[in-house]
Amino acid sequence: MEVAGEELFIDLLFFNRELNSLVAVELKSGKFRASYPGQLNTYLSALDEVVRKPHENASIGIIICKEMNNTFVQFAVRDYSKPMGVVTYRTSEEMPERLRKALPDIEELKKLL
Repeated sequence: MEVAGEELFIDLLFFNRELNSLVAVELKSGKFRASYPGQLNTYLSALDEVVRKPHENASIGIIICKEMNNTFVQFAVRDYSKPMGVVTYRTSEEMPERLRKALPDIEELKKLL
């Protein structure tokens, strides 16, 4: 997306029909950083100004990162007015064995694609 002569690269962009809202997702492979909400807030403002239709609700943002300190995240997002959340993820190697066995292996996924 280009805004004011600057290129913005949102990792994932969805539209939630239930919420009638764009949902921007930023994927981070490391620990949460204080700069991430500022980046996401910029994306949300740009989406609302350039992409969002008049009948749609405000855009929502989600930051998915490997690690986070909840207290630090609360400080980092406290004064932002746009709806955004921060969550962590686990790799399949970190999952409990019973959940890992429930996932399809890479060969099964390739066949599906």
